[in-house]
Amino acid sequence: MHPADSHDLLRVQGARVNNLKDVSVEIPKRRLTVFTGVSGSGKSSLVFGTIAAESQRMINETYSAFVQGFMPTLARPDVDFLDGLTTAIIIDQERLGANPRSTVGTVTDANAMLRILFSRLGKPYIGSAQAFSFNVASISGAGAVTVEKHGQKIKERRSFSITGGMCARCEGRGSVSDFDLTALYDENKSLNEGAITIPGYSMEGWYGRIFRQSGFFDPDKPIKKYTKRELQDLLYKEPTKIKVEGINLTYSGLIPSIQKSFLSKDVEAMQPHIRAFVERAITFQTCPECEGTRLTELARSSKIKGKNIADACRMQISDLAEWVGSITDKGVAPLLTGLKHTLDSFVEIGLGYLSLERPSGTLSGGEAQRVKMIRHLGSSLTDTTYVFDEPTIGLHPHDIERMNNLLIRLRDKGNTVLVVEHKPETIAIGDHVVDLGPGAGSAGGTICFEGTVEELRKSDTVTGRHLDDRASIKENVRESTEALEIRGATANNLRNVDVDVPLGVLTVVTGVAGSGKSSLIHGSVAGRDGVVAIDQAAIKGSRRSNPATYTGLLEPIRKAFAKANGVKPALFSANSEGACPVCNGNGVIYTDLGMVAGVATPCEECEGKRFQAEVLDYKFGGRDISEVLAMSAAEAEKFFGDGDAKLPAAHAILTRLVDVGLGYLSLGQPLTTLSGGERQRLKLATHMGEKGGIYILDEPTTGLHLADVEQLLGLLDRLVESGKSVIVIEHHQAVMAHADWIIDLGPGAGHDGGKIVFEGTPAELVAKRSTLTGEHLADYVGAPAKSRAAAAPRRRGRA
Repeated sequence: MHPADSHDLLRVQGARVNNLKDVSVEIPKRRLTVFTGVSGSGKSSLVFGTIAAESQRMINETYSAFVQGFMPTLARPDVDFLDGLTTAIIIDQERLGANPRSTVGTVTDANAMLRILFSRLGKPYIGSAQAFSFNVASISGAGAVTVEKHGQKIKERRSFSITGGMCARCEGRGSVSDFDLTALYDENKSLNEGAITIPGYSMEGWYGRIFRQSGFFDPDKPIKKYTKRELQDLLYKEPTKIKVEGINLTYSGLIPSIQKSFLSKDVEAMQPHIRAFVERAITFQTCPECEGTRLTELARSSKIKGKNIADACRMQISDLAEWVGSITDKGVAPLLTGLKHTLDSFVEIGLGYLSLERPSGTLSGGEAQRVKMIRHLGSSLTDTTYVFDEPTIGLHPHDIERMNNLLIRLRDKGNTVLVVEHKPETIAIGDHVVDLGPGAGSAGGTICFEGTVEELRKSDTVTGRHLDDRASIKENVRESTEALEIRGATANNLRNVDVDVPLGVLTVVTGVAGSGKSSLIHGSVAGRDGVVAIDQAAIKGSRRSNPATYTGLLEPIRKAFAKANGVKPALFSANSEGACPVCNGNGVIYTDLGMVAGVATPCEECEGKRFQAEVLDYKFGGRDISEVLAMSAAEAEKFFGDGDAKLPAAHAILTRLVDVGLGYLSLGQPLTTLSGGERQRLKLATHMGEKGGIYILDEPTTGLHLADVEQLLGLLDRLVESGKSVIVIEHHQAVMAHADWIIDLGPGAGHDGGKIVFEGTPAELVAKRSTLTGEHLADYVGAPAKSRAAAAPRRRGRA
């Protein structure tokens, strides 16, 4: 054998990232390897945190020190030895940027190609490609410039002009904002009395000092008595240099300040209290000038085959691909080929129902992941490592087969494909399986099994035992006497939908990706009183955040410690007065090394406990605050449940954490180290404490192992039995089979969907087999082919 052909394995030795316990594994190259195990067992730590991270770091090191200074610095993973690495292309579940200017077209470069197409073929000709860009404003200017010629300085007149496509009224956002002034200030108060009610604008802070000492108004005068000029200065004054307490500062009116600080971000990406303020104080309306297209009238006047660029971006991508295919101009043939390939990739990957103008921040995790795949589908690269994080998330069983074919195609080109996955349909196509566990968190982090899928089935691992689990159709369904009426729903692709959602039962809303499930439930139910909606948005939190702070658990614990010891609650927070002064409550000290990855070393003063030494002298129930934060949720539930440390407020939160299967999580574990499935369940546990009669769960099986789905079904049953109504948007057949009532949307995606194609019990759906969901559910539960009489869906009794 030639020495170059001997590198057929990717070797990992002694990996200790997060909860991995000196893991060593050999992965075959140019094969499809699936990594399995319960949520939190260490799959992502091995695949993303070790293999992909080191590959990316080593590629970055090939650039010069100057270039590396502009790149994110990556630390070397905690691993003894890595061998046989190839270039890694990471396709994860991270949501695409929530910038309001970012659309499906801009993130996939389809918009860039369309703009060039219109600049070449559009009639009338209006300018270069930037004349069709909603991110480029039209500007022009003229003036004198001084140039040196033959040793003499000569003044010359120069002028310039840039034609951009950005609508001047909405600045390329497609919507304009209107402010409710009563939500910005209390007109009966003066500035000194705290009239401004915007989050973060306290009168004691810098904002307050700037407003009170600007000299534009009397800080003791109630706002309702302001003159027109004073009110104009308070609300709209453009940035102006002022001096406050001898310091040069910039004063800006309330509305320009809000537009710069709050409205430059996507509403979905804001912290909850700021989001609540924005939704209360600001109304967004479609821009009347560009009609929501973001483009100038000039950009919309140039057309190809009767369509302008705004019309093209608004079309469903599957239709747009046909339209582009009908253009036959030989002068732009290479451009048409590239654009057609990108659009066809959307259709092939099951995203043909999107439009290019769709804001990227509104895509689900599964849609975002598939959008990232598009640029790799036609790639000629081989001997590359593709790393996928649950590529079947958000996919109907009908679409999983298509995704499997794409993974196989990438492998057959000679690439190494590593997939973290829970779905048995995708595990089944693996050439090699690596199972991690046996448990989650500190109970995981070891290799339980390596081999083929058939060998996994025979193994006695958690995954092997549950691989062929199939839920059966529920024999007796709960009856509902009340219903939530939805009438004339038209959000996105919905076609004037009328449906009654039964209350007091478990209702599952199904349908292929893009059929209108989220539009129906989030658009028509989520905003109502008494409705608690738990969506797929990512948890916000830094490395200082942990399950105790996120769930609100730390609040009652701090108060209990303070009361028991007669001191302030702030002492028991690592983000406040109790923090170790050396590491500022981080537990580690970060040293920035410029272009080389920074180093984190445990703090020698507090030994990583994050608190001052004197704070640890205070005890509650015989434990100090650092010992409490080191407990697992299950251990803490027992600790706060009875005895000296009985604390009902903390016990209630901990019980919910255990109920959702997070009993193994340490209370002080940073949120940044949690897996996707753990974050989803942490969110569920937090929202379960809210007062509401109706719960909406959006794909709660995301990131859940087959063994954990059963526990989730038990939790859903307990919610219903406690008097709640539960509506679940879901693709997992086990959840469908467990439902009391199913609402199926379709028949297809985009403009081929948006209709109710079935309402009834799971047994009726299986018996009829009239929809794609019915077919797949029948196959899943092992129902015989359509031989039974198809029962007509019966209507439930209505109050």
